[in-house]
Amino acid sequence: MRLLYLLREAITNLRVNRGNVLIGIVTTAFTLVCFGVFVLLYLNLKSLTGTLQGDIEVVVYLDPGASEQVVSLVQKRLGAESAAVALTFVSKEQALREFSEQFPAESLLLEGMDGNPLPASVVVRLSPRFLDTESLSAFAERVRQLPGVTHVAYSQDWIDTLTLVVSYFELGAVVIGTILAVATVTIIANTIRLSLYTRKEEIEILRLIGATGVFIAIPYVIEGTILGAAGGGLSLALLKGIFEFFRLELNASGWFVGVEHILPVFPRQVSFLLVMTGMLLGCGSSVLSVFGLMKRRHR
Repeated sequence: MRLLYLLREAITNLRVNRGNVLIGIVTTAFTLVCFGVFVLLYLNLKSLTGTLQGDIEVVVYLDPGASEQVVSLVQKRLGAESAAVALTFVSKEQALREFSEQFPAESLLLEGMDGNPLPASVVVRLSPRFLDTESLSAFAERVRQLPGVTHVAYSQDWIDTLTLVVSYFELGAVVIGTILAVATVTIIANTIRLSLYTRKEEIEILRLIGATGVFIAIPYVIEGTILGAAGGGLSLALLKGIFEFFRLELNASGWFVGVEHILPVFPRQVSFLLVMTGMLLGCGSSVLSVFGLMKRRHR
């Protein structure tokens, strides 16, 4: 009976202050949508960075005049490296054939040259443990010292740039999320405070008949939690709709082939996070408002 009374009081408060409750729900939803956009961008960019890092290969170009013994020695030394997972030898002929297949227009320029100007190379796939910048640089420096090696190439610079962008998104999500959360807490707290003032006579009567402060406060805490959960649910629906619209528009435009593999991430954890964050914001706002007001009244 006591639980039913507390729930009924919370629902009554929501119904009496419909206008303020609606503002609180919309504000909470707006806050969580903005925060959710940053979270989704962060997760997708982080996933993309991890995928690209897994595809990093180090290409070791060999001296065109290197003998078979030197080439064999280079391959043996590379295979002994703890960072190397797999080696692929690309001969001069194979390099020319792959270049002609990938760049048919430019391959005509090579026809007028004497012989094959493209060098042989060894493509090295590294272990994920050695894909950070320092490990890659150290590996490349060791390989450059090998006899018969003319150049070592790997595409790490733009991966580092993408990683930096991800870190900026992470920082932006924290800063903007904090600012919007403070605004949401303020609005929900004011909504709860208005409910308290609206029913202050009823609260005084409850005090006179012996009701504790916690018993009086619980309906308002429940009210704030419901308000926050509603805002979280609305933000989830909006964010999911925006995400699906964006993904479908990119697919329909044909700008990015296979974009579904580039931006596929809308994990269940994000859905749970949005609703729980809304509930925590609502509950925290109510607690601050109710107990803060009661503390002032006791003075």
